[in-house]
Amino acid sequence: MSAEQPQDAPAKVQETTTVPAQGMRRNGKQWHAPRKAFRPASGLTSYEKRTKARTEAAATKAKENEMKEEKETERKRRVQAIKDKREAKAEKERYEKMAEKMHKKRVERLKRKEKRNKLINS
Repeated sequence: MSAEQPQDAPAKVQETTTVPAQGMRRNGKQWHAPRKAFRPASGLTSYEKRTKARTEAAATKAKENEMKEEKETERKRRVQAIKDKREAKAEKERYEKMAEKMHKKRVERLKRKEKRNKLINS
């Protein structure tokens, strides 16, 4: 006998012993994966774990809401800036039209008067 055979033989024995021996399935469906025992209590968690998970979920929800509010306020700010810009442009055009018909000093007087009325009304 050669020296190689005794070294190979124990290696093959170790490989075959690691595979658990299973008999025939009772229902005859050997092509299905073997099923595990039904343990209804295996999925239950302790009260501490549940409360911890709830607090973490609440914290993430609060952070999400905060980020959404920041985004919404930024959007509203941009929309308001656009509206203000349009309003100022329309007012400037209106005064330019008035200046074509009236004297410059009279237009300035009307501007000041309208600004006073805006401050009083708002």
